[in-house]
Amino acid sequence: MNTCSLQGKVALVTGASRGIGRAIAFALAQQGVIVVGTARSEETLQTVQHEIITVGGTFHCVVANLADPDSPKKIVDTTIAACGRLDILVNNAGIVAEGPLLEATVEEWDRLMAVNARAPFLLCKEAIPFMKAAGGGTILQIVSVIGVKAYVNQGIYTASKHALMGMSKVLAQEVQKDNIRVHTILPGGVATDMIAQVRPDLNPEELMQPEDIAEIVIFLLTHRSNAVIDDIHVRRANSSPWF
Repeated sequence: MNTCSLQGKVALVTGASRGIGRAIAFALAQQGVIVVGTARSEETLQTVQHEIITVGGTFHCVVANLADPDSPKKIVDTTIAACGRLDILVNNAGIVAEGPLLEATVEEWDRLMAVNARAPFLLCKEAIPFMKAAGGGTILQIVSVIGVKAYVNQGIYTASKHALMGMSKVLAQEVQKDNIRVHTILPGGVATDMIAQVRPDLNPEELMQPEDIAEIVIFLLTHRSNAVIDDIHVRRANSSPWF
């Protein structure tokens, strides 16, 4: 299968300061992509920026809180002002809450839905006109295995990821005519701060690494042929097949 070059493309990555987002930002920069990374922490974003620039990549910081409904437009507008175009959107940022569903508060529900479902929707809404102007683009939704499964004590998180999954399926159909592809990636346990919080029972040595997910992202972006992969489920090697 032929591969296409990503050199000079512009990618926006949310949650780029750590974990999977950080690994994706590095992998894209190594491919010659101009990366715009967002996160809430300016300090951690600047650390990533310094590390990527040190190895010859390009990285722009946009400090933003995705719980704010005005943030997606500001993020995309900043990206266009800095780079002039937008080819790739990686909706990676997410937050989690634990506890029995019936004990959850309205505030918890609204916060997770705002970051995990509403923000990706608004970012897609703002980014797609620029992708159309560029002749096409790619949206990658880092959904999590919980986008199709359901775990006790993670009810709101489960609901938010199911919402993201459903939205992505419809969006993919609606923008197909514009040469925009929407991929969903559903990883199981990845060695991140979030998994350490919600699944301390898992052995860190048996978890997938953020770089494993970044490799999948690069594959999807560079193998843009007539064969399209809509959805990728990824599990730990020692977990049960066919989740």
